[in-house]
Amino acid sequence: MSEILGSVLIANRGEIALRVIRACKELGIRSVLAYSEADADSLPVRLADETVCIGPAQARLSYQNQQALISAAKSFKVDAIHPGYGFLAENPDFAKYCETENINFVGPASEIIRKMGDKIEARKIAKAAGVSTIPGSDGEVSDIQTAMKIADEVGFPLLIKASAGGGGRGMRVVHERASLEKDLTEIMAEAEAAFGNPAVYIERYLTDIRHIEVQVISDGVKTLHTGERDCTAQRRNQKLVEEAPSPVLTEAIRERMYQAAIRLCEAVKYKNAGTIEFVFDNVSREFYFIEMNTRIQVEHPVSEMVTGIDLIKLQLLIASGIPLELEQSDIQIRGHAIECRINAEDPKQNFMPSPGRVEYFRAAGGFGVRMDSHIESGYLIPPYYDSMVGKLICWGNDREEAIARMLRALKETEVVGIKTTADLHHFLLSHPAFQSGEINTAFVAKVLESGEF
Repeated sequence: MSEILGSVLIANRGEIALRVIRACKELGIRSVLAYSEADADSLPVRLADETVCIGPAQARLSYQNQQALISAAKSFKVDAIHPGYGFLAENPDFAKYCETENINFVGPASEIIRKMGDKIEARKIAKAAGVSTIPGSDGEVSDIQTAMKIADEVGFPLLIKASAGGGGRGMRVVHERASLEKDLTEIMAEAEAAFGNPAVYIERYLTDIRHIEVQVISDGVKTLHTGERDCTAQRRNQKLVEEAPSPVLTEAIRERMYQAAIRLCEAVKYKNAGTIEFVFDNVSREFYFIEMNTRIQVEHPVSEMVTGIDLIKLQLLIASGIPLELEQSDIQIRGHAIECRINAEDPKQNFMPSPGRVEYFRAAGGFGVRMDSHIESGYLIPPYYDSMVGKLICWGNDREEAIARMLRALKETEVVGIKTTADLHHFLLSHPAFQSGEINTAFVAKVLESGEF
């Protein structure tokens, strides 16, 4: 039996850094937080066991500075680095750097991150594992002749996607044959500029879909799932509201989706926490693999709330070499949970970022309410990073109770001094379409375009 890690460098900031610090403390692991100059006065810096400043505010000079992070890890003689999400969490070069320096990377092996981060390669692996993919190209598309052939086979509209894209970037919808060549050329150039990789592939563009993902956890031998999350409420491909379980899946479809996720993980010998993302066609009631996230995700608390399982602790235990003690039969989905990502943005002004001083902050509380946030009264939100300031998660015995609890908690949450998206979340969850559960990924855009909010 392996011993648990003695110390971990946390290569991140904000609420996820705080989340990892808390898990480390509960497991008796020494936490060392790497922070930028802009985060010197943050709550995670005050709560970590030890801290090290790794550079100025700009992420490329601090949180994405691989050499500075490795140097800090060596200086503090840590056993592992937890990357959180974002920044270097899915950077195969950083994971490889850790491996070369004999520092445990809390996540999968670098070769797995590289394979699954290449969406063309991931699509091939999924198909080989018997996991359904959206009809489209079998590999990279780089010429108009191939693109036209695929268009003839699957029909318009089409979606051109950058192989190295992510987070809603590197995609373009093509509605007609006349614009295909121009769109293909432009998205390849954009992919090269944004990701350093011009490779793209083409899929049939499904217009009435939900976004549903399966949380997996594996020790390299045993792969388990902790149910699905429905992330359909999005704006510009960025998730706003996540819930578990999905309100539309039948038990038969749900089980097929779970088994597909596990088959894919087993095919690549996946280890640690990950998420298999699917689109669910509301018309055909079929689901298709779209990508794998080889890290913990922002919305992981939704799964924790309905299973009672601490996914960050499991990440740390697996990184310690400790096999999963759980069996699939031990994991029971109980009740319903919803997460609202609250950003420092003004939804009335086209979601303009709203950094600045938090004059007063009151977090919601009560039974079944969880607030994951690093902000507090007096905190200065810097303008350099992602605008998310907190995640409000509510649990209920059923979906109706979870929604009612979230509506109450959103009104109870108070942030003075900056603008936030809390009121938008309240409006969305109050909307009859959301309450019925019958929405698709265009739901938020339609609400905003209608002027209802």
